[in-house]
Amino acid sequence: MPEITKEMFRRIEVDKSEAEVIARPSINFWQDAWRRLKMNNLAMFGLGLIIFLVVMALFGPYLVPYTYDFQVLEDQNQGISAAHWFGTDDLGRDIFVRIWNGGRVSLLIGLMAALSDLIIGVIYGGLSGYRGGKIDQLMMRIVDVLYALPYLLVVILMMVVMETRGIITIIMALAATGWVGMARLVRGQILQLKEMEFVLAARTLGASTKRLLFKHLIPNSMGPIIVNMTLTVPSAIFAEAFLSFIGLGVQAPLASWGTMVNEGVAVMLSGYWWRLFFPAVMISLTMFAFNVFGDGLRDALDPKLRK
Repeated sequence: MPEITKEMFRRIEVDKSEAEVIARPSINFWQDAWRRLKMNNLAMFGLGLIIFLVVMALFGPYLVPYTYDFQVLEDQNQGISAAHWFGTDDLGRDIFVRIWNGGRVSLLIGLMAALSDLIIGVIYGGLSGYRGGKIDQLMMRIVDVLYALPYLLVVILMMVVMETRGIITIIMALAATGWVGMARLVRGQILQLKEMEFVLAARTLGASTKRLLFKHLIPNSMGPIIVNMTLTVPSAIFAEAFLSFIGLGVQAPLASWGTMVNEGVAVMLSGYWWRLFFPAVMISLTMFAFNVFGDGLRDALDPKLRK
């Protein structure tokens, strides 16, 4: 057996100047969430699809020399062609421009419904969770009653009662009971956070209820709130499509994807398949994009999955 000597070993010197070198730059919670979101290919595909749909809804109608209500009766029910990329309807109106003009209506209704849910639900749920006690019990019983009512039934009743039917009316009907889910979510988050040390410290320093809610509690609940908003948009779009499908949506000549599906179903068996195909595809793509993006955002904002 060979003899082991000192010459067989080499001292590894440590450079003390590198001891304080940071291995990677410091990032905050939102930067880390964005980094993890970018690693989710399906979620990024959904985000790209949402951006594409929004851009086309804004600028798509200007790509063709027609307006959504321009009629040429000689061109009625024409198929896909160089002149009409998505064909025409029974009044000779270009479906391409009506698809993207209807996309403006559907996306606007979805975004405004989600925004109203955010404002009403966050304030109501935040106050209920922070106050607690009998006030919380009373406020939550009101929410339970509204939550027990069929959502679409309430919306349909409100649409029937209201004399005028348009975008504002639909948004008001969707916002009437749509906020209850957000309120319950925010209340649960506030009940967890209000017992933590940083809230106790802020209360000890004399912070008001308004400051505690809007500077400490609600900002720390933004992760679940944002995720819930992304999932509210496709639900509102689908609800609007359903209302339009049964004749309670926007009125002619204005179109939405729901009204176009309603018109397409009536002539589908007559061979005019494109009148149903394109609006149905747009609704499906929008719901798919928001759902996969919302799922990816939920994973990215979950602190338990942070590495």
